[in-house]
Amino acid sequence: MSHSMSLVIGVATLALGTYLLRIAGPALRSRMSVSPRIAALMDRAAVVLLLAVAATGAIYAGHDFAGWARPAGVAVGVIAAICRAPIAAVVILAAATAAGLRAVGVA
Repeated sequence: MSHSMSLVIGVATLALGTYLLRIAGPALRSRMSVSPRIAALMDRAAVVLLLAVAATGAIYAGHDFAGWARPAGVAVGVIAAICRAPIAAVVILAAATAAGLRAVGVA
């Protein structure tokens, strides 16, 4: 099997699985009940997963460390977001921090 055919099969399988999961939610909602404790745990798990993906993207470029400028920019962006800055300001502050650090030689 060629590489492109494997890719097409993988994408199609992922798409089918995604749609089946999206349909399963409304279809099973009336048949299953989840305790409030489990619902809170699932909410926290989603946040933890999202933060783990964001941290990995902020720290690594491929398999290598991205350097200190990117994590510093992300940290400044997170602080700006926590302070409820507008999204444009968050993005500009994060990008300016990373670019400024790279301009002065911090990789």
